[in-house]
Parts: sequence; structure tokens; C-alpha cells
Amino acid sequence: MRVLISGYSGLVGTELSKQLRELGHEPVALVRRTATRDNEVSWNPGVEELDDKLMESIDAVVNLGGATTGRIPWTKKYMQAIISSRLDSTKTLVDAINRAKNQPRVLISGSASGIYGNRGDEILNEDSGRGNGFLADLASQWEAEAAKADTRVVYARTTMVMSKKLGALGRLLPLIKAGIGGPLGSGQQWWAWISLEDEARAIIHLINDEQASGPYNLTAPEPATCEQIVKSLGKALKRPTFLRVPAWAMRLLVGVAAEELLLCSQKMSANKLLDSGFKFKHPTLEKSVAYVVG
Repeated sequence: MRVLISGYSGLVGTELSKQLRELGHEPVALVRRTATRDNEVSWNPGVEELDDKLMESIDAVVNLGGATTGRIPWTKKYMQAIISSRLDSTKTLVDAINRAKNQPRVLISGSASGIYGNRGDEILNEDSGRGNGFLADLASQWEAEAAKADTRVVYARTTMVMSKKLGALGRLLPLIKAGIGGPLGSGQQWWAWISLEDEARAIIHLINDEQASGPYNLTAPEPATCEQIVKSLGKALKRPTFLRVPAWAMRLLVGVAAEELLLCSQKMSANKLLDSGFKFKHPTLEKSVAYVVG
């Protein structure tokens, strides 16, 4: 397959392209500069600029582009960039797909666990409905834009990706390694998580599964709280994790991103992905932590 990827140079895009090449497929990178390699195509989603002929030779599109939510605190200007970067790139890809005579077989479009909002101990499956907040509004708009594509569409509701390259753990892991990390807030909030390898493997699985459509929670089958994740990382690294960070301090220092990313609780179910036949390489927190620190 030729697989077109936006967000190619990001954490997930890099792993996805590596796995696709290992399987004998051809990943094609969308870049916002002059293309310098055979597998690169220039585009400018801000003005919907993309070669009309491109989609004629593409089998699958994976839409991972967008300004990172990990850059905090979120200013009003940056929050607008988070929104526009996702909606503009999705609209550009969808319009190009719809104009093509030979359309790609599938669009795997990024979405996020944030669509559920803060839900406490409620078990969240793909039919649980949207919650409230900035990320819930964003993910809803993101999915609605992708739904306009005239092909099979899958919404990849991504969670915290656990990686050796830090990623979502970028600020937390160095603190734990230094022995000054600990749970955030009460620590009892549920953090949905998935290993980087399984994230990319799940995307490839959903490309190949012709019955897959609509939203899928890309999350591991073993739920875990913030405290359980932090303590598991500390144990694996042989470091203490006693220094709890109060919620009020996080709200003061991080702002709205503290509520949306770190203190909110999302106990997500992986049952739909499991029912589709996907097999996790790191199904448990213990295995994922070993992968991260190993």
C-alpha cells in the first residue's frame, strides 16, 4: 500500500512509518516545506494547497497532523492554533479525497480521548457520548470534518502514548528519574494509555480491517489511575514517587491544560478494538512500563 501521512515527523507518525516500511508498504510524508525526498509531498493546509493528482495513487490516508497539546500553558492564541491546525489539515485532505476519481480506500483520522471530557469512574466506550470542555469541542469538530470524506472513515481516539521517546511522559518521566516525581492531584483520576508500538500497530490494523469504521478508542485494555502509572514507573526506575503535586498548584501553573489533560478522568474501554481482532503487544501496565524504561 501507499499510505499518505500527515504528522509524519511526529511521535506516532515516525513509529507508524517505520512499521509500514517493515511490512513492505510505502509511507508518503506530507511536509510544509519544499519536498526534498522521493517519499515527500509538499502541502499547505492553511490555504488548502495539495496536488489534486496525489490521491489517485494513494491507498490509505492517516491524518495525524496538528499543533501539539503538550505545549503548556495554553494561551488563547495557541488554543486557536490547536483548533485550526487540525481542522484545516483535515478539510484539505477530505476535499482532496472527494475530488479524486480513484479514491483512497480509507481515511484514518486523528481524534482524542478528550472527546469524553472529565467522566470520573464511568467506563467509556465509543457510544458514551461527548463530554464538556475545550478538548471535547475540538475532537467533535475534528471528527465532523473527517466524516465528510466519501470513503471509509475511522476516528482514532488517541490516549496518552507511552514511549521510550518520552512523548506524553516528556515532563513527568525526568522528574521520576530524578526522584522528585509523584502523583498529580488526587492521583485517582483514570489515565487512558497505550504503548507507542501498539498505537501504530492499531492504526495499521484499522487500515486493513475493511469492516472498521467510525470511532475506535486506541487505549490499552488494562485501565490505570495516574497514581498507578506514576508508581509503576517509579518502581521500574527504582525511584521514590512520594512528592504529590497538589491540584491547586497545577491549575495555577498550567492553567486550563491542567484540567483538560492531567486532572481529568477517562476510564476508556478497548473492547471495540479487541472485538475487531486486534492483539496488543503491551496489554498491561507492567509490560508497557517495561517497554518505556527498558
